[in-house]
Amino acid sequence: MIEMLNCDCMDYMAGLPDNAFELAIVDPEYGIQLKGPCGHSQQWGGIQSVNGKPPDHLYFKELKRVSVNYIIWGANYFNIEGHRCVIVWDKGETMYGRSFSECETAEASFNEVSRIVKIPPNQFDKIHPTQKPVALYKWLLSRYAKPGDRILDTHGGSGSICIACHDLGYDLTWMELDADYYKAAVARYQNHAAQASLFDPVELTREAREGELF
Repeated sequence: MIEMLNCDCMDYMAGLPDNAFELAIVDPEYGIQLKGPCGHSQQWGGIQSVNGKPPDHLYFKELKRVSVNYIIWGANYFNIEGHRCVIVWDKGETMYGRSFSECETAEASFNEVSRIVKIPPNQFDKIHPTQKPVALYKWLLSRYAKPGDRILDTHGGSGSICIACHDLGYDLTWMELDADYYKAAVARYQNHAAQASLFDPVELTREAREGELF
């Protein structure tokens, strides 16, 4: 089941018991102003691309309370305790030399070696300034989630993780505070789910796991 909520993640997590989710995959605001290659602020679907105030230590404390394990994108922007497992997303040659970061890092709570994954970013049809590709979330789920795990995303953004969880069969609770981004992400997910229903579910899951779709 994919549960998409338009709410404040802190209010939601306050009502959860400890370890309510097996895995949280989150991409909080980094606290930076995003600019285009020429220095101009960008818009996606008429929405201004401002990366808001980063969460404070109370957010990370609560996130760790409600999730057994977690993957936090933008770890280099936050003052959080270090772990052995660091995940580096290499965006590939299309980003080399541009004003955007050529890679992003995530800190994971797993006692595993660090990994680098090379997946091109979304270049077109973006609905959110920090939209990550569905393939990246499928890679994370295939390596760090187990069948039956409940997944949490507190800063939903574009909803890419919703599509990934749908295709791979994971239950997800996803939330986004901004009403415009929420509506855009819900529409994106519903469109994908409607198209996916045209295929045999078993075959779709097999192809999704093998990276043949999206």
